[in-house]
Amino acid sequence: MNTVERKMLPIGIENFEEIRTEEFYYVDKTGMIKELLYRRGKVNLFTRPRRFGKSLTMGMLKCFFQIDVDKAIFDGLAIAEETELCERYMGKFPVVNISLKSVNGADYQTARLLMGSVIGNEAMRFYELLSSDKLTSEEKEMYRQLITVDKTGKGVFSMSDAVLIGSLKTLSVLLEKHYGKKVIILIDEYDVPLAKANEQGYYDLMVLLIRGVFEQALKTNDSLYFAVLTGCLRVSKESIFTGLNNLKVFSITDAECDSWFGFTDDEVRKMLDVYGLEDKYDVIKAWYDGYHFGDADVYCPWDVINYVSKLLAKRTLPPQDFWTNTSSNEIIRKLLERASSSTRNEIECLIAGESIGKAVSEELTYKELYDNVENLWSILFTTGYLTQRGEAEGERVQLVIPNREIHGIFMTQIRTWMQDKAREDKSRLDAFCKSFKDADQKLAEKIFTEYLNETISVRDTAVRKELKENFYHGFLLGLLRFKEDWKVISNRESGKGYADIVVEIFAEKTGIVIEMKYAEDGNLDAGCKEAIAQIKEDGYESQLYLDGMSTVIRCGIACHVKSCKIVFA
Repeated sequence: MNTVERKMLPIGIENFEEIRTEEFYYVDKTGMIKELLYRRGKVNLFTRPRRFGKSLTMGMLKCFFQIDVDKAIFDGLAIAEETELCERYMGKFPVVNISLKSVNGADYQTARLLMGSVIGNEAMRFYELLSSDKLTSEEKEMYRQLITVDKTGKGVFSMSDAVLIGSLKTLSVLLEKHYGKKVIILIDEYDVPLAKANEQGYYDLMVLLIRGVFEQALKTNDSLYFAVLTGCLRVSKESIFTGLNNLKVFSITDAECDSWFGFTDDEVRKMLDVYGLEDKYDVIKAWYDGYHFGDADVYCPWDVINYVSKLLAKRTLPPQDFWTNTSSNEIIRKLLERASSSTRNEIECLIAGESIGKAVSEELTYKELYDNVENLWSILFTTGYLTQRGEAEGERVQLVIPNREIHGIFMTQIRTWMQDKAREDKSRLDAFCKSFKDADQKLAEKIFTEYLNETISVRDTAVRKELKENFYHGFLLGLLRFKEDWKVISNRESGKGYADIVVEIFAEKTGIVIEMKYAEDGNLDAGCKEAIAQIKEDGYESQLYLDGMSTVIRCGIACHVKSCKIVFA
């Protein structure tokens, strides 16, 4: 273990300067600065899924280019070795740096005020920085258009539409006048206001506002040196970037700058070596690797850092899903709700570890995201739920689920959707639950088979047996919990082990113990026999008697793809 370099892990810290000055562990991505300078356009857009380091990268760019740079924070990093490049570019430009992540109002007026506040705060930062210098009367008047300073010295931002649309351009002109240098503009999470506006019903108004701001700041701005934007999606030119012919896009399919977002395999191995976790490499790779951007294979950095941090507290902790906390996973739900039989077949292929070929579009408007199922595949691809395998053939890409973490999200969402779908027919679901209480084998088997045929199954390919069992287990668990007066427990300790599902019906003093098996060879009879034998041998019913149940029903269930067999004993 390399204890000399061992530092705190930057959980949730996106401020580059803080990471460097407070000596947090940093995976060196400063080589991107050189590649960007050699490959950039006038306006550059990087599209990557959430939690792949976009905001940290923007902070890095700001720190490198801004005039008041503390050059020491780059000591020991790759960019510091590029002497001529640093001499020419480091600390040479005024940098306007804004994030639109917080522009997520419930209505247009709120969102508009939030955007004005974001830009106004950046203007205020420069006003305070330059207030000790003598601003000309013209410059003071221009600043007054963007901010009003109250008696306490606090900035108040109440821009008119015209001022807000021209605000970034106005600030650029001011800074060029003062410093004698053209301006670099950084806009992080540029598409968040559009996503929120689409959800809340004011999309067209937000499009007009952002289009106006971008045209002024990025198209007709003679004070602009270059600009960098980041987002999850590339919103079509016709929507936001109208007439912006100087836009260069670095998408997840482009080989340029492909390894600068996300951790490479070498970077993960080095981190594990530093923290003495080399033996965790295989599990981290299986859970958090698998993303393919351009020609690079990368891990999700958010997941790796969080899991390494957890392991330092408890080395035996199993992998966790950190992705779900950053997203509602609504897109998977949308796909399931609109899935035809052929789409369900494609989903089954994906969760079985296979690939599916799809024509993906990287240029969509948020307004048309859910217009059809084909658009949903494109969103799943651009937002990181699916990734590319092999070489693309034009727009057609082979899509796969990248890793176990995302596979688990798919399985959970599918299972929840299946349960919700089953609850739509309450009489059938009630009959299904009653069949377990009555030990009615034929009825229970018939209805469960119907559910499986109507929804999505787990195929016999790459998915491990225990994951298949967990899938069917979770689906059945959700169905039985339909009965509000039943106590339904999963993986309850009883006898010499843990029963898959235990049901206690107190009104009738009846208990049910259920063991589930996945019959990979298709032998459902053998699977049921094994399940019943396990219940008896491990004494799973003992706890039910202790809880006061007078009648105990043993139930063995075997599943195979969309077939099942249920035996009561």
